[in-house]
Amino acid sequence: MGCCIFAAMAAIGPRVALAITWLFTNLVDRAFTGVLMPLLGLVFLPWTTLGYVFAYAPVAGVRGIGWLVVLIGLLMDLSSYGGGAKARR
Repeated sequence: MGCCIFAAMAAIGPRVALAITWLFTNLVDRAFTGVLMPLLGLVFLPWTTLGYVFAYAPVAGVRGIGWLVVLIGLLMDLSSYGGGAKARR
């Protein structure tokens, strides 16, 4: 039971953090033009989108260590999808 609660919180946590960031700051609007990409990120790759939002600099975009943050987010997203498939087996 505790494992299911942890899995649910891990799945919901980055989405809630991204939604709060989107609602209460201009960081998401600054990193993306339009609504489609952040919305898709919110649904499919929340850690990657959150990392991109925090790594984005208005003038330079994402550079250097920022790409490492985005890559770590992508690995976390992929591991959450892979971990779910492994648990079902």
